[in-house]
Amino acid sequence: MKEIQITDIENIKIGQVENVEAGTGCTVFICEEGMRAGLDVRGGGPASRDSQLLNPLMAAQVVHGILLSGGSAFGLGAANGVMQYLEENDIGFDVGVTKVPLVVQSDLFDLTVADTYVRPDAQMGYEAARLALEDPNYLDGNYGAGCGATVGKIGGMETCMKTGIGSYALQAGDFKIGAVVALNALGDVFDWKTGEQIAGLLNEDRSELRSTSEVMKSSLDVVENRFVGNTTLGIVITNGRFEKAQLCKIAGMAHDGYARSIRPVHTSVDGDSIYAVSVGDVAVDQDVAGILAAEVISEAINRAVYSADSAYGYISATELEGRI
Repeated sequence: MKEIQITDIENIKIGQVENVEAGTGCTVFICEEGMRAGLDVRGGGPASRDSQLLNPLMAAQVVHGILLSGGSAFGLGAANGVMQYLEENDIGFDVGVTKVPLVVQSDLFDLTVADTYVRPDAQMGYEAARLALEDPNYLDGNYGAGCGATVGKIGGMETCMKTGIGSYALQAGDFKIGAVVALNALGDVFDWKTGEQIAGLLNEDRSELRSTSEVMKSSLDVVENRFVGNTTLGIVITNGRFEKAQLCKIAGMAHDGYARSIRPVHTSVDGDSIYAVSVGDVAVDQDVAGILAAEVISEAINRAVYSADSAYGYISATELEGRI
């Protein structure tokens, strides 16, 4: 298999907008003709909109947009702007009097990074959708939903690290599969190939990494109000031909990528979610696609670590490694 760019997968377009000063943003994925999609949520604290559309029992067979956003539950209004832009451009489910765009959304918590009271809104969602269709601008790093992303937050924001959004994609023959991850975990991040910790909880002088799991295991006392500023969001994109139920299974297998790369993961204070979408008709075995989905998720997590720049007083992995 050879590496390709996430933007080399046809029939889906990506737009990003961020408010750098406020430390928040959003990333939207749009398929004008509609994309088959599934979702698997493993964290205990998700912030999402219209996620039930992706239940295989629901009538809708496609959605037109998937929005990953900052702002926690406050940011869920950003989808209104995506819907407005798509309706203005005649994209959506035809109901006779208009077309209703089906847009699902998941948000991460970045309210403690810079400006608590500035969140993605309808205007930001509209602009992200416009860029996706008119001037696609996807980049790894401190962009879009990754603008305010951080990891290793069990000790609070004083000892966490800056991460971002990352992507990775592969091609074998006509088959293409890739992932985008906005990395915002409570836990630590590990290189899935070497097992080495590459980001996460820092010691008090922020000179080296510590283990979140070991800190948590040091006490069995019940914590009533654990720090909740988390949630890692991912999307697997493939041109393989899969239906909703199959995509829900592929999304579930893709969570193996989270488990390989993030520890601890799927906690009660993470909203860890992965979408899987099909935008093509290439015949591929479902389980093979699931195995590859986990791999591209893990590699996208690595890219989200190493493409991030230090910001808002939080250091990146690249800066930390430069200090050692």
